[in-house]
Amino acid sequence: MKFPQTQTLKEIANIISCEYVGDDNFAVLGMNEIHVVQSGDIVFVDHPKYYDKALQSAATIILINKNVDCPEGKALLISDDPFRDFNKLTNHFRPFQASNVSVSASAKIGKGTIIQPNSFIGNNVTIGENCLIHSNVSIYDNTIIGSNVIIHAGTILGADAFYYKKRPDGFDQLISGGRVVIQDNVGIGALCTIDKGVTGDTTIGEGTKIDNQVHVGHDTIIGKKCLIASQTGIAGCVIIEDEVTLWGQVGTTSGITIGKKAVVMGQTGVTKSIEGGKSYFGTPVEESREKLKQLANIKRIPEIINKIK
Repeated sequence: MKFPQTQTLKEIANIISCEYVGDDNFAVLGMNEIHVVQSGDIVFVDHPKYYDKALQSAATIILINKNVDCPEGKALLISDDPFRDFNKLTNHFRPFQASNVSVSASAKIGKGTIIQPNSFIGNNVTIGENCLIHSNVSIYDNTIIGSNVIIHAGTILGADAFYYKKRPDGFDQLISGGRVVIQDNVGIGALCTIDKGVTGDTTIGEGTKIDNQVHVGHDTIIGKKCLIASQTGIAGCVIIEDEVTLWGQVGTTSGITIGKKAVVMGQTGVTKSIEGGKSYFGTPVEESREKLKQLANIKRIPEIINKIK
């Protein structure tokens, strides 16, 4: 998430009332999670296991809960609770804006686009030309939709990321300030849910078709011309490359990559990154031919035991 205008290190420290290491006028351009940070971004870290990764990342401002040596060319924000203060920054730069109308006045809707009754179009949403938005679709703030997109009834674009920190008194939510981006010629079935990024974009690539009742987690990137069948659940921060097919009830773990033109058969649990151009099946995931051979051999176990006897 980039800020509307460049901030200084001192200004950011004042917003969250914390100490800092670096020049008062050190430029701060935005804030992001570790996997998408760029120069000028803030990243937060609150566990020793990830200190080095954050300090050595592309981020140039590290929001951290320990006094450490500041890497050259970077700045530190010293906080007793980086998770809390990251949320403060999200609320400051992208606060929730209530709406009392079905289609926000700030929404931009292209020529030829049809929006059926009872749909909600949030603040700063952009929808391209010749789209069809069926009834009871909810499109949250800041969502970007290209042209020639079809979205069927009951689908929700832009709900919060499923991202929590365990506290002694319960779970504390990491506030989502990212977006959903739907590119041209995408089809989305009924009752799908596509969560916005925590600070970045959840993206559905051009020409991809999604069946009914599919969930896409935060910050996931789905490539061009993919096919995703019903009841598939895709976790957060997954990269699905172009022309991938996921058949019904596939589930994935987070942070993995599914290679170009991979085919994942129904009810497979994708527990790790997999190469493109191959077919996969089973949990844990394996190449389908190998998995089917294993299942065939398992069926022969009674026969083998009888021969041994």
